[in-house]
Amino acid sequence: MRSTRANREGERGAALVEFALCATILFTVIFGALEFGRMLWVHNALTDATRRGARYAVTQGMNNDPKATSQQAIKNMAVYGNAAGTGNPLVDGLATGQVLIKFSDDYALGAGAVTVEIDKYEFQFVVPLLGSKIQMPPYRTTLTSESAGYVPGPI
Repeated sequence: MRSTRANREGERGAALVEFALCATILFTVIFGALEFGRMLWVHNALTDATRRGARYAVTQGMNNDPKATSQQAIKNMAVYGNAAGTGNPLVDGLATGQVLIKFSDDYALGAGAVTVEIDKYEFQFVVPLLGSKIQMPPYRTTLTSESAGYVPGPI
């Protein structure tokens, strides 16, 4: 009888230590899954932002003047979702300075292409498990221009 009581006294706090170890692992897995889900959402949102900017450039840029659609309007479309650049960015931490635009030489003729790229975006972790932030890869979309009613002059 006495040995059972002595064993119980020697095990005091064991449940607390086991809970601490298991809870640490459990919370690490839960927060890791949440952060991975957020990172995947940001990845998809950045891909969509380049598509949105390129689509706007090819459909709106072929009015009689190929420069009618300013590069700032294209950048605003990618970052804010509107050409005026009003409201909050669609992705936290995304700025128009991170959006690069490249027109091909024959873009003005309605046969070229435009490339919209988002570069140097840093994903900020909410729970700093692996560090505070990581740099995402560059996101790039290239679309060919559409005439959108533009009739080129005689060649």
